[in-house]
Amino acid sequence: MQYKPHEYQQYATQFILDHPIAAILLDMGLGKSVITLTAIKQLINCGEVQRVLVVAPLRVAKQTWPEEIEKWDHLKGLTYSVVTGSRTQRIKALQQDVNIYIINRENLKWLIESSGTSFDYDMLVIDELSSFKSYRSQRFKALKRVRPLIKRVVGLTGTPSSNGLMDLWAEFRVLDMGQRLGRFISSYRMNYFDPDKRNMYQVFTYKPKPGAEQSIYRAIDDITISMKSKDYLNLPPLTMNTVPVKMSNSEQAIYDELNAQLVVSTQGKQIDVLNATSLSNKLCQMANGCVYDDQQQIVQIHQRKLDALEDLVEAANGKPVLVAYWFKHDLIQIKSRFKVREIKTPRDIQDWNAGNIPLALIHPASAGHGLNLQAGGATLIWYGLTWSLELYQQTNARLWRQGQRQPVVIHHIITEGTIDENILAALKRKDKTQLALINAVKANLKGSVMA
Repeated sequence: MQYKPHEYQQYATQFILDHPIAAILLDMGLGKSVITLTAIKQLINCGEVQRVLVVAPLRVAKQTWPEEIEKWDHLKGLTYSVVTGSRTQRIKALQQDVNIYIINRENLKWLIESSGTSFDYDMLVIDELSSFKSYRSQRFKALKRVRPLIKRVVGLTGTPSSNGLMDLWAEFRVLDMGQRLGRFISSYRMNYFDPDKRNMYQVFTYKPKPGAEQSIYRAIDDITISMKSKDYLNLPPLTMNTVPVKMSNSEQAIYDELNAQLVVSTQGKQIDVLNATSLSNKLCQMANGCVYDDQQQIVQIHQRKLDALEDLVEAANGKPVLVAYWFKHDLIQIKSRFKVREIKTPRDIQDWNAGNIPLALIHPASAGHGLNLQAGGATLIWYGLTWSLELYQQTNARLWRQGQRQPVVIHHIITEGTIDENILAALKRKDKTQLALINAVKANLKGSVMA
């Protein structure tokens, strides 16, 4: 296929060529893979780069990057090897003499520490830079050790600060080795944040100091550009809809008792929690209709969301509907009432986009990145929400993206008086922080960056 780049794509490619370290904050659907591959091809042609390592989510590594290389005429001649699968398969892939080695992020530590191969890549592309936001993760620590060996780095993401500004330190640490936000997380905290929630000597959360946001944005804007889909693409209208459901008094009483007492008995089963994380998880389960007891058996609390889902599916009047679920018992409950098909394989994706699946299910953690589902439908229903802004936005972008020809409607089934309301509010708050960052380093196609 002939590549006819938009002006913004040409700008982003040139930015990568001009900046050995580049953070490209591209909204979903703007073509970050082909933008980056175009730059790679030019760098290889001029002899500046020989071996490129692409680190991506598993599905994106196995499907999206190879498909993009094969798709475009101007990328003919680029060779690649996908470093996934068993250890034997990965070693064989690394032994190929190619331009680009594509590996999933879970195997990055293995590549660096255990593969037995030399880390001699002169360019690194991190697809979904936000997956390196934790400075405690093994992948971050491993990459930090070999980062000085790489002369060119590109970080790609549409969700750079999904949990707030604290995420940015680790992401930019692997890009510029600490030149802009500091070499150590302790210095970053001290310079830009004040302690927030604490218990005597232990600090649980931090809040930005006055003016810290703009200071952070100024520190990184020389290597960072940002682009939002709505500014560059002719996207169809998007409607975000909340569908409230309400538990009965007896059902609400079970929920409230667990929330208050950390233990509740119902239907002869006991549900208890040990900490705040466990409580949050159990309350999310209850809001969706079921909860696991101490023996990991499913205890049904209500079917309010199932009823609401049935109404929404009927209202779609035969048009394809995509449903995002979170817990395994959500999947079991939905399957018990509806004839559905999970989107898991390339054949599932093909059939969905051909309009052959009336009701499809996806899990955000496995389907959030790299799936083009816009041809199959325009209605997404969140049966159960996620706290992750990144997964939330990426899942929404499976339908609301370039190539979508219909107005998109995204429904959120929210159980009133439960943690559902808190999650939806938190996602909106995080989005405000992220939008502030994106706007601060927004690309100006005339050749500058607006701060």
